[in-house]
Amino acid sequence: MKEDKTVIWLIRLLLLLLVFLCGYIFLKLKPIWIIIVDVITFISVPIIISAFITYLIHPLIKKLEEHDVPRWLAVMLIYILFFGGIGILAFNSIPRLVIQLHELAENAPAMFHTYEELGLKLTREIYSLPEMFHDRIEALLNELEVYVNQLIEKAIDMVKALVNSFFVLIIIPFLVFYFLKDTEKIKTACWYMTPKKWRKHCQQLVREVDHSLGQYIRGQLLVITIFCMLASGAFWMLDLPYPMLLGTIVGVTEIIPYFGPVIGATPALFVAMTISPQMVWLVLGTVIVLQLVEGSVLSPLIVGKSLKMHPILIILALLVGGEIAGVVGMLLAVPLFAIGRVGITYFHEYIAKD
Repeated sequence: MKEDKTVIWLIRLLLLLLVFLCGYIFLKLKPIWIIIVDVITFISVPIIISAFITYLIHPLIKKLEEHDVPRWLAVMLIYILFFGGIGILAFNSIPRLVIQLHELAENAPAMFHTYEELGLKLTREIYSLPEMFHDRIEALLNELEVYVNQLIEKAIDMVKALVNSFFVLIIIPFLVFYFLKDTEKIKTACWYMTPKKWRKHCQQLVREVDHSLGQYIRGQLLVITIFCMLASGAFWMLDLPYPMLLGTIVGVTEIIPYFGPVIGATPALFVAMTISPQMVWLVLGTVIVLQLVEGSVLSPLIVGKSLKMHPILIILALLVGGEIAGVVGMLLAVPLFAIGRVGITYFHEYIAKD
């Protein structure tokens, strides 16, 4: 009996060593498989983006079809309106965003010099802290300057990479057109590729995810677009530097519950601090008014029903997303958490029934 247990533990130990050996070999072969991963990523990115765009605008085509508009005409109308609007927006906004990012990068050292003087003056006049605290404040500002410069450089590189990805930008409209045109054929193909015992449950799960998340995603994207334009216009009227860049940041971060307004308003307030205290109060008041408009007008009219998630769960999802992938993780945290919640709820009910 003891010999049998010894043999079992030896087998388990060998299996564990084999797993570690496979992992070690896998890491050593990284120069080979990383090429395959890059190729798969290069191919899958335009497909995923095209599928997402198709998912966003397909309900509009269905609405037109319900009003006896032929599908080919509905596809052409929505396709031209969507990509025409995106093209005009990109042509007018991307060059200005790049210019404002470059200007911000060039002026960042002077701005942080202003913050340094303000911080040291504040500590001397109000708190009368020892010299060591002054040195610490100066060091923190220098670290913050380096971090912001790196962040700006990354943003510039990201915009340039987007512009340089000409092939991806060109192929996406074609993929979207064929996805819209052959949506039913794609659904049928997915149906036949799914194992028979899973088909019914997969269809029901997709419907529930779409019902829970579809309206939220489409509504939030429309709210973000409107909010970016409102914020950029308001900052331009205040004569705040980099109005389009700062307004875009305020609009995009608006999708993050609770933390979004603080994250979005921070860059605008930092820039306003280098101008005057009056500008700080004007920017703060503008952001508060925009938040009131979004909360009482835009979101109720456009987004409608919420995801019906408890605030504690939303905050936890945001904290996890922020820890894993920063601001991008916070942007994706709530939708991904909602999908996971729907999936777990559905399979729990399915298992309970069986």
